Amino acid sequence: MNTKLINRPLYEDVADRLREQIFSKQLAPGSWLDEQSLAVQFGISRTPMREAIKVLASEGLITIKMRRGAYVTEVNRGDLEQIFTVLSLLECQAAKESALKATEDELNLLDHLHHRLEKAAADRDIEQFFEINGKFHELIQEIAGNRWMNGVIADLRKVLKLHRKDSLTSTGRLQASLVEHRDILRAILKRDELAAEAAMRKHFTRGLEALR
Repeated sequence: MNTKLINRPLYEDVADRLREQIFSKQLAPGSWLDEQSLAVQFGISRTPMREAIKVLASEGLITIKMRRGAYVTEVNRGDLEQIFTVLSLLECQAAKESALKATEDELNLLDHLHHRLEKAAADRDIEQFFEINGKFHELIQEIAGNRWMNGVIADLRKVLKLHRKDSLTSTGRLQASLVEHRDILRAILKRDELAAEAAMRKHFTRGLEALR
């Protein structure tokens, strides 16, 4: 039986393009989004642009201010501390659960990702390290298997992505982050849920210190 493919809504494609511009700093934190100009730039009507802005607002990347319009979210030190506090709680739980639930195939995949992380660190490739780091954490969350928790983590990480890469440029932070990931991996491979939880907590504590 043939299944008709459903076209993706235009506003989702527009949201992807805006999100990338925000992450690349083409749209800087605090900058006002001129809905009409952006619609002309993208060659679309204002309706899908407005819907795309709503999507990014729900993710926390855009802040809509009453009678002032939409702005790229600015994240201050207080915001970062609050985000790290919530992420630490959730990702510590994910690490703990993954140590208990992971299959052998999932453990092998996690180990493989860490080998790629080691190579990126050795090459001083921050872009690649940042990308693989995200996949490493996402796999741990996937193994834990709590979609509600993972949805919250995904949204918080999108906001954190506005600043997270900067922390890796701090002196010694790249190597320190790698060591912390080794500890997380080691605990999960040993299926030691308490050690995995503690290693993830240490990782977030050190990450927040680097951002300060």
